[in-house]
Amino acid sequence: MITLNSAENALKTLYLGVVADQLNTAVNPLMARFEKTTSNVWGNEIRKLAPFGINGGIGAGDESGYLPDSAANNYAQFVLTLKNLYGTIEISDKAIRASENNAGSFVNLLEAEMEGLVKASKFNFGRMLFGDGSGIIATVVSQSGNTIKLDTVRNMMEGMVIDFIHPTNGMVVSGRRIADVDRVEKTIRLAGGTLGASTLTSGDYVTVQGSYQKELTGLGAIFGESDVLYGLDREDHKWLKPQKFEVEYISDASIQKAIDAMEEVAGSTADFIVCSAGVKRAYQEYLTSQKYNTDVMELEGGYKAISYNGIPIISDRFCPEGTMYILNTKDFHLHQLCDWRWLEGDDGRVLKQVAGKPVYTATLVKYVDLICDRPIGQAVITGITEA
Repeated sequence: MITLNSAENALKTLYLGVVADQLNTAVNPLMARFEKTTSNVWGNEIRKLAPFGINGGIGAGDESGYLPDSAANNYAQFVLTLKNLYGTIEISDKAIRASENNAGSFVNLLEAEMEGLVKASKFNFGRMLFGDGSGIIATVVSQSGNTIKLDTVRNMMEGMVIDFIHPTNGMVVSGRRIADVDRVEKTIRLAGGTLGASTLTSGDYVTVQGSYQKELTGLGAIFGESDVLYGLDREDHKWLKPQKFEVEYISDASIQKAIDAMEEVAGSTADFIVCSAGVKRAYQEYLTSQKYNTDVMELEGGYKAISYNGIPIISDRFCPEGTMYILNTKDFHLHQLCDWRWLEGDDGRVLKQVAGKPVYTATLVKYVDLICDRPIGQAVITGITEA
């Protein structure tokens, strides 16, 4: 007979490894390239010595003269607080009891919940990869009742639970679920009670529930204009600034110029290119106009990509419009306290009853953040006209 203990055992022994593997490798092909490591994690922080520049103990001299003075490698310490990533499933007591005598129904119940968790996690973690850590996924343009016009809905999905935050005054509205997304008009409609007519103001931030200033330090931070990265001032450490280019039309020459800059300035070798879908189409149109063949390659995990001189080019739904990132993925590491684990109570159980409700929840957790060891060895092209 199926019991709550059966669900516990299945989550711990059958599903944890499978789900962890999917979240590590199937979020998107770029995330799958990054090495995952528990090194340099101290308590709730990542503290990492990053070398920059070159060793200075080199020189020429006379046959009987003095040898060059030693000058060891340069190091700077990166400091980041581990980010807390969570994913929660919910199973009602009624659903468990309804499948007590039907193992097939029970398996279907758990699989449906886990598939939903993986789908939501892929969406959110893929989005975070291109974010700047602030958690801001849009800003409010205007409000009409429960319908909110935003500057972008690229990061929005029906079912998401979101907060609205004023840039200076803090939380305005919390924990509202998105009922509908109009991707043409760039509006969302909220479920639940009606918002007051002037509850929100233009410029208010939209974030996933509870996530403001708590998300991964993604590409938006590395390639952004912030004064500080990994606890260091970029003006004092200019090697923390990536190579940046702006072009109107994408071409082989513009891509090669960025790759050359990576190699000439930092000795860095590009091995992965990611762009928006419109930029990928524009590049394909360029290849067609030049009567070049479009080379297709298969990546680990079953992903397919077009190629520039053997470097995969993939598009990602969360990549900013008109943007192409050219990366050396060997410089990126996901530093984690541990891999995905179920959040366990003092009694060791992962399924917990929600107070006052006939519902049980289980939560996956991972403590992690992303570091690029050598930002100067990465490049971005912006302003590209999309197709």
